[in-house]
Amino acid sequence: MTLEITKQSLEKWHQMVKSGDLSDLNDLLAEDVVFRSPVAYKPYEGKHVVFFILTNVVQVFEDFTYHREFYTEDGASVVLEFAANVSGKSLKGIDMIRFNQQGKIVEFEVMIRPMSGLAALAEKMGARFAKYQPN
Repeated sequence: MTLEITKQSLEKWHQMVKSGDLSDLNDLLAEDVVFRSPVAYKPYEGKHVVFFILTNVVQVFEDFTYHREFYTEDGASVVLEFAANVSGKSLKGIDMIRFNQQGKIVEFEVMIRPMSGLAALAEKMGARFAKYQPN
């Protein structure tokens, strides 16, 4: 795994988030991608549900901004620090993303603080999940 492949994939991710258009996200997700939510005990597995989560959370976050990036020594993983608002509540968090050798996302884990921001996010995403219909 080269750092260059990770950086290329991450640049695509940043472009999608900045534009708010995640229509090409499936190209970046591995089939067996795993998403670990800050509000769910069990991870979400598979491209379809992870696509749903990421495309919806980008719509729920207001004033979303990435601040810093940290790479692992092997270049396969990155931690992205972010800030956003949800329903008038401020939050800070990190995205921990691991890529495979083809530059596809295989793991995406999110941690968020404080509790008030996390609760606002959980409420908004819960309403969207209630309408989710997996294929």
